[in-house]
Amino acid sequence: MSLPDLLPATSAFIQRAPRMLIGGDWVEAADGQTMPLHNPATGEVLCVVPRATPEDVDRAVLAARHAFDDSAWTRTRPRERQNLLWKLADLMQRDAQLLAQLECLNNGKSAAVAQVMDVQLAIDFLRYMAGWATKIEGSSVEVSLPLMPDDQFHSFIRREAVGVVGAIVAWNFPLLLACWKLGPALATGCTVVLKPADETPLTALKLAELVLEAGYPEGVFNVVTGTGITAGSALTHNPLVDKLTFTGSTAVGKQIGKIAMDSMTRVTLELGGKSPTIVMADADLKTAATGAASAIFFNQGQVCCAGSRLYVQRKHFDNVVADIAAIANGMKLGNGLDPSVDMGPLISARQQERVYGYIENGRQSGATIACGGEQFGPGFFVKPTVIVDVDQQHSLVQEEIFGPVLVAIPFDDEADALRMANDSPYGLGASIWSNDLAAVHRMIPRIKSGSVWVNCHSALDPALPFGGYKMSGVGREMGYAAIEHYTELKSVLIKL
Repeated sequence: MSLPDLLPATSAFIQRAPRMLIGGDWVEAADGQTMPLHNPATGEVLCVVPRATPEDVDRAVLAARHAFDDSAWTRTRPRERQNLLWKLADLMQRDAQLLAQLECLNNGKSAAVAQVMDVQLAIDFLRYMAGWATKIEGSSVEVSLPLMPDDQFHSFIRREAVGVVGAIVAWNFPLLLACWKLGPALATGCTVVLKPADETPLTALKLAELVLEAGYPEGVFNVVTGTGITAGSALTHNPLVDKLTFTGSTAVGKQIGKIAMDSMTRVTLELGGKSPTIVMADADLKTAATGAASAIFFNQGQVCCAGSRLYVQRKHFDNVVADIAAIANGMKLGNGLDPSVDMGPLISARQQERVYGYIENGRQSGATIACGGEQFGPGFFVKPTVIVDVDQQHSLVQEEIFGPVLVAIPFDDEADALRMANDSPYGLGASIWSNDLAAVHRMIPRIKSGSVWVNCHSALDPALPFGGYKMSGVGREMGYAAIEHYTELKSVLIKL
């Protein structure tokens, strides 16, 4: 298969023998089985990777367990953990174009965008987390102990690494999500077994190469490729895993959460979303339309906090929708290796069928397709779509589509907008477009979501915790909150 405009290193990587990293060794699956990966832009097989068995997962967890309990890693000082993360980030910076091309080939997204967004954000996040390695603190406490009034005590609280982390990530931002798990785990001194998404393991495997090159001890980071139903399930059920961290669908996250509770495994879940974009009458409407288009069409709409529900004050509704439709109609779709392309394909034929099924359901139920509404190939493309004349309770409004499909509904006043924005099982993100700061500050505490952006959308920074209310998950990624989720508190009381 011809792959134009690739670095020689990119071509060599996808043509290498299928291997995964367990305990510092590059290995095949125990039974020798592999599975194909497809290029979403063409539908063709890109390469194959190992299809891990439960035995492979157990070996990876044992390697991580040994590295946490018995290896030099347990004696690594904070400054060393900091410097190793900086080294890993530097290696990623060196190989940024290679990582972006792998992300493009495996996921379908623009290589140019992946380099300046996905890869750079991952690098920035690791550098941010490196700083926390030397700032994890405990505290001393003056205790009372009324039953022992004549005794003296020294008491303090330690914050310690939680242990072996089982990390399972989604396919929409494979590298970035992997680093969201890896950064705080390595900063705190945990060890990791990473199960990348079935469809998109390539950047995880390259990341594993860089972890070894950076000088991390064997077993600190392990990558097992394979299916969620086999490898992911084995990782979730393994009793030697101290913490599970998952990014993906709400349905799978709920299953993982239930399994984790059976063994009291620590868990964080970053799940689905159906984020509202609210455009008030006083907003800069052209800016709001551009922002709303970006909020839903970026990364082909395959973003957990995508602005997939648009609410516009009624008197401006038609104009804003028309502006967004014009932006959508002007977007160039194609192979992400072409830097002039605005939107790539969806991840798979199955996802293409699913997204188009929602559009057809809307069409058949009487909704109006303002633009788009078509699919095409080769590859797994769906045109950016805007749908109007939809009831608030329709599945188009209530369910996560995870594609370039925007549902637009007018509202009459602030209370109306808040009611519809919160009328969702999800609560991951929301944006308000307004220049009335009094109104904005009234609305922010009443919106039930983990992030609220004002005059922007999906603007993420390593210092800001990210996660959701309601069915959008449990716990937070990024910021100091992530450090808290990868550590345990230990109270110590010494009678003097």
